[in-house]
Amino acid sequence: MANLESTGNTLHFETRLASLMNLIEKGAYSKVFVFVDRHTGEFCLPIFRKMLNNYSDFDLIETDPGEENKNIDFCIGIWKTLLDFDADRKCLMINLGGGVITDMGGFIASTYKRGIDFINIPTTLLSQVDASVGGKTGIDIDNVKNMVGTFTLPKAVFIEGEFLKTLPERELLSGFAEMIKHGLIADKDYYQSLKESDYKHPDIVAVYRSVAIKNKVVTADPYEKNVRKILNFGHTIGHAIESYALNNSKKPLTHGEAIAIGMVCEAFLSYRHNKLPLEELEDIKTYFCSVYPKYIIDPKSIKDLLRLMKSDKKNEHGEILFSLLNCIGHCEFNCKVTEKDIRESINYYITSYKA
Repeated sequence: MANLESTGNTLHFETRLASLMNLIEKGAYSKVFVFVDRHTGEFCLPIFRKMLNNYSDFDLIETDPGEENKNIDFCIGIWKTLLDFDADRKCLMINLGGGVITDMGGFIASTYKRGIDFINIPTTLLSQVDASVGGKTGIDIDNVKNMVGTFTLPKAVFIEGEFLKTLPERELLSGFAEMIKHGLIADKDYYQSLKESDYKHPDIVAVYRSVAIKNKVVTADPYEKNVRKILNFGHTIGHAIESYALNNSKKPLTHGEAIAIGMVCEAFLSYRHNKLPLEELEDIKTYFCSVYPKYIIDPKSIKDLLRLMKSDKKNEHGEILFSLLNCIGHCEFNCKVTEKDIRESINYYITSYKA
């Protein structure tokens, strides 16, 4: 499978980390750090070591798993750890984990001593097709996702199917939502093929296709000034629901589960405002309802969801902006809708599942 060239770095597919070993062995780095959470430390670090012929000449930095830990306090602790290990500007950070690790690890590396090199090795389906690609780093502030961050490209990204074998079914389903999104915004045939596939057994060819779609968009607009915004389909409402659930539920949603809800809501907005055909809206709703479990949204919480949406970093001039479909496979950005329509879109989701 061919590697993909992105703006300033390379996306390596199933190379068994051969190029990474070559990079380390050149001696260009004074120290190497591997950043993991407890889960990836247990399940993925052994695979990483095996692929590198039991390479162990690195310092391990471990953090607690979960979106709730992607905040400035944890970053401060890791910056202090790097100082304690005498990390200079010639060191390398390898982020081995899911989206929280690649987002936060990239942010830590891009700001430590004004920036050190980092490499992403995404270990979840979600991070392979989404978070690790595109150069976005970030942390959450006051329950608003990725409110502080940078656009900084990793030195390289390595995508290895072996890590997907460590994932529970719920994590695979989470990543699958972003793959569906790629089909909805850019490739109708891909969307149709995903509907016929089994998310429990992800195909590395499909992963490659998703990454290729995202990479093409990101390469055309690295700093999200225009077309890159289409990647936010489902995310304006989805991020608000994810943040709300994180702080008001005993069982928080995964990112993909929240974005699936967001895509149903924003498909409704696409029908209402962007001429998405009714039959395509029904197709999207029916498919998501058949794959993703129903999430109970209290209508009384919509006010809080709107407040979270108003804090979304994608907004401009105080207006909540959306990326909406005009048909499956094509998406437009900077679409304005009313609060009344947003409320109706959430109610559309609430009534989407049959009793």
